[in-house]
Amino acid sequence: MAKKIGILTAGGDCPGLNAAIRGVAKTAIVEYGMEVIGFSSGFKGLIEKDYMILDEKSVSGILTLGGTVLGTSREKPFKKVNPDDMEGDAKTQQIIDNYKDLGLDCLVCIGGNGTIKNAYKLSELGLHIIGIPKTIDNDVWGTDRTFGFDSAVAICTDAIDKLHTTGNSHKRIMVIEVMGHNAGWIALYAGIAGGGDVILLPEIEYDLNIIANYLADRHAKGKPVSIVVAAEGVKHGKKKSPGPYLAKKIQELTGIETRETVLGYIQRGGTPTATDRILATRYGRYAAELIATGIYNQMVAFKDNVIISIPLAETSGKLKIVEPDNKLIKSARALGVCFGDEGCRVGR
Repeated sequence: MAKKIGILTAGGDCPGLNAAIRGVAKTAIVEYGMEVIGFSSGFKGLIEKDYMILDEKSVSGILTLGGTVLGTSREKPFKKVNPDDMEGDAKTQQIIDNYKDLGLDCLVCIGGNGTIKNAYKLSELGLHIIGIPKTIDNDVWGTDRTFGFDSAVAICTDAIDKLHTTGNSHKRIMVIEVMGHNAGWIALYAGIAGGGDVILLPEIEYDLNIIANYLADRHAKGKPVSIVVAAEGVKHGKKKSPGPYLAKKIQELTGIETRETVLGYIQRGGTPTATDRILATRYGRYAAELIATGIYNQMVAFKDNVIISIPLAETSGKLKIVEPDNKLIKSARALGVCFGDEGCRVGR
C-alpha cells in the first residue's frame, strides 16, 4: 500500500479547495497511516521542491475557508516557447526527479481542465497520479459537477437579486457579466435561479436585434426592470469583456437606460457553500481510497449522485459545454427566457 503522497492545487482558485485538501489528507493519515505533503503554489512548488508536511493539525479548521492553504499558480510544467526549448524539458525532468527523491507513491492534482491535462501527461511519464476536478466553470468533462461551481452560482444569484431591486427603482435594463470563457454553466444556472430575462451563453449564437426587440416589448408592457445575464465568453467581436459592449448596444437599440455589472473575481472568493464542502470532501476521501487500493491515473468524478473514477486519458483535453438541447435551457425557454436566438419569443 502507498506510504507517502503529495497534494497540489493548480490553476485558478475556487471555494472548496481546502475541503478537498482536508478530505485527502485526513483520510490518508487517519485511515491508512500515510505520510502526506502539500506542494506550494501548484506545479511551481513541485518543480522547486517547495512543500510542507500535512498532518491532522495542519488541515484542522480549513474546511470552511475559501481559497487554498497550499497556494496556487498557473505554472505549466510542459509549456515550451518553441520545440527546442530546453527549459521546458528541464522542468518536466525536475518534477520526475523530485517525485522520486521525495519517495512519493502518488501525487494528487486538484484543478480544472489544464491541471487534469497536465496530470495525465505526468501519468504518461510513469508517475502515479490522481486528479480531482475543481472549477467554478463546471466544464470538466466526465463529471456532472465540479466543486466551486455551486458557490459561484450562489454569489452570482445574490448579485442578480440585488440588481433586480436597483434596476426596478430606476426602470433600467441591467446587464450582469459572469465567468465562463468556453462554457456557460454559471450564466445558465444563476440566470435561472435569479430570474434573468435574457441569458447569453458561449454555446448559443445571439442576435442583438432579437434581444432588443424582446427587451423593448417587456418595457412596453410595463415591466420596470429586465435582467440580462451574459457569460464572459459570449462572442461580441471585441477583446474586452462583453458586459459594457452589450449594455451600450442594448441601450442604443432600445432607447432604455441600461447599466452593466462585471462580477469578476468575486465569484472565486469567499467561503464555500455546504454543497461544495460536501462534494469536495467526498472527492478527497475517494481519492485517498483509490490510492490505498493501488488504483492510479484516475480522476474522481460525480455521476448520477455517485462518486466514481474515470481514467485521466478519457477526460484529458475535453471540455464539457452546455448543449443547446440541455433540459434546463428547454425549461427556461418554456418560462419565456430569451437566449438571444430564434427561439426567443416576443410577446410572452
